[in-house]
Formats: sequence, C-alpha cells, structure tokens
Amino acid sequence: MEKLSLQAKKAYFAKHRQSNYAASLRLEGFNTSPNDEYRKLPTREAALKAIRQAKA
Repeated sequence: MEKLSLQAKKAYFAKHRQSNYAASLRLEGFNTSPNDEYRKLPTREAALKAIRQAKA
C-alpha cells in the first residue's frame, strides 16, 4: 500500500469535516442543501463576532 502524503491526509480530513458538519446540521433539524458541505466554514473570530452581536 502506498503511503499517503501529509497534504493528501489534510485534504481528506478537510473534505470529511465539511460533510460531517452538514450532516450534523441536518440532524439538528436545520434545512440544508447538498451544496452546504462545500461551503467554507466561518473562522472562529467571525463566529464569535456573530454570537456577540446576536446577544447584544
């Protein structure tokens, strides 16, 4: 079996992290589309900023 490069491993996990995120949204009852798994996730800072604005 051929050894995978670090870049290939990172790409694999990034792809599956996105699809897992979309699946978790569906399980929580959010309406999602098949394209949601390809959408970029917000950065930590952007998510915190949105939460702070919603609470204010």
